[in-house]
Amino acid sequence: MKKNIFIFCMAVLAASCNQQTNSSQQLQLQVDSLKLQVSKTYKPGLGEFMSSIQVHHAKLWFAGNAQNWELADFEVHEIMESLDDIQQYETERPEAKNVMMLQPALDSINDAIKQKNLLQFKNGFALLTNTCNNCHKAVHYGFNMVKIPDAPPFSNQVFKMQEHK
Repeated sequence: MKKNIFIFCMAVLAASCNQQTNSSQQLQLQVDSLKLQVSKTYKPGLGEFMSSIQVHHAKLWFAGNAQNWELADFEVHEIMESLDDIQQYETERPEAKNVMMLQPALDSINDAIKQKNLLQFKNGFALLTNTCNNCHKAVHYGFNMVKIPDAPPFSNQVFKMQEHK
């Protein structure tokens, strides 16, 4: 009788272990499948982030120059968001460590926008533009110089302040 109980317990234990092995194998297959899917997911590169920043840089200039402080505030925060994305998604790039050098210039622009001070805005924007170029030089992209724009990047956007309806 004891022998039968022992054999029964061993059979249950063996079945249980086999079931756990199958579950573990299924879970590992799912993990491997998800890893493959994630590896094929589109991830913007540094160039895409920088192109976005360049567009917002230009739009920021025209919004601030038109004293459309609400739009200028939006554009400067878009730049800040892109810099955060660079730090989050481009961690393997050494350039990602340098983007924080832009923070003092962005702080200056934010302050000018809050104060609705055009002269301070223009000075802050010049500082931002120069800091961008200094960052490019520091990471060996000095050939990629930006400047204060002289023409709006888009002909289909109004930069002058509009009444909200």
